[in-house]
Amino acid sequence: MEFSRPMVIDPTGRDIHGEAARIRERGPVTPVELPHGVPAWAVSSAPLLKRLLTDPRVSKDPRRHWQRWIDGEVSPDWPLYTWVAVRNMFTAYGTDHTRLRTLVSKAFTARRTAALRPRIEEITATLLDRVAKAGAEGLAVDLREEFCYPLPIQVIGELLGLPAELGAELRVVVDGVFHTSADAAEVADIYARFYAVLGELVAAKRAAPGDDLTSALISAHEEESGTRLSEQELLDTLMLMISAGHETTVNLLDNAVHALLTHPAQLAHVREGRASWDDVIEETLRAEAPVASLPLRYAVEDLPLGELGGPDGAVIRKGEAILAAYAAAGRDPQQHGPDAAVFDVTRASKDHLAFGYGVHHCLGAPLGRLEARVALPALFDRFPGLTLAAPAGGLEPVDSFISHGHRSLPVLTG
Repeated sequence: MEFSRPMVIDPTGRDIHGEAARIRERGPVTPVELPHGVPAWAVSSAPLLKRLLTDPRVSKDPRRHWQRWIDGEVSPDWPLYTWVAVRNMFTAYGTDHTRLRTLVSKAFTARRTAALRPRIEEITATLLDRVAKAGAEGLAVDLREEFCYPLPIQVIGELLGLPAELGAELRVVVDGVFHTSADAAEVADIYARFYAVLGELVAAKRAAPGDDLTSALISAHEEESGTRLSEQELLDTLMLMISAGHETTVNLLDNAVHALLTHPAQLAHVREGRASWDDVIEETLRAEAPVASLPLRYAVEDLPLGELGGPDGAVIRKGEAILAAYAAAGRDPQQHGPDAAVFDVTRASKDHLAFGYGVHHCLGAPLGRLEARVALPALFDRFPGLTLAAPAGGLEPVDSFISHGHRSLPVLTG
């Protein structure tokens, strides 16, 4: 399979679903060009992508398996540099990944997640009061700004024990990580500022440990082997948990509200008991994947795709990069039928890969779902007349081809 006529990915993400459809039209796997001309293979077939995500011949470690990185062709001014340069379980492979995920999972327990529910309910209620106040006298409210964004960022902040004074800076730097059309100066600035925030957080928790995830990660280790998170792995693990731990949930809430307000019949299914809020959440994750495309994976050896259910004779060569096209796979007609692009909460099968699959399945998925299970019914119960305050087609997308949501979500609370 030759890398020719690549489809150039729009780094601003202006038309996520249109671009995803064009990727699918070119076949289950197609060459694409990422910012700065970086080549990759975009996989849009849900079954093929699932197999690749679990294949041991596919790695997330660029230092060992991405030829372009090994050859020194990836510079720190690349907008996606942070996504591949960090040292945490997101970019680890084999025994390194097992070690890091084990250390993190010991701190990120189901008990800790479940215990957050009362606090999530409290935060939700407070934010809804704020929305009501902002929407008094028929004024439009930016629901992303006033509700969808602050809920997850406050939850992850409390989970990590983040000092309140770092919150504003944290938001800026996380937004910067997802800004995939940033220039060199912006990339360098965000990279430095993020590590400065993380350094302050770790220093504070070393001085005064608490019952929080940061303190747990600082002390996390495998007693049998005596290994421990290195300082760089600690900082980069916190970076992963902060960025992934809130951005996906922000977009999940944003996209779910938008989908229900633009599909009133689907909202009626929920209100009249024909579908549940879990149905809304899973269908949103399928049809409006909060992470549209996730960089990057790499072929450890030549991958004959015919062996994996892909095109016969097609091969991704050793050292080449793979882009998981989640938005395209979520609407794959071969997986979900000819109406795959339709948002339908009564759909029998809502299978999706929005939280990844296999060994890299998102550890924070249960928390994201929990936040949505609390926030969405609370929002629509509090404001039964909620409506969009702007034409649905006129809403600005998030400035990213990775993050899929809206820059603002103006609503009338009714």
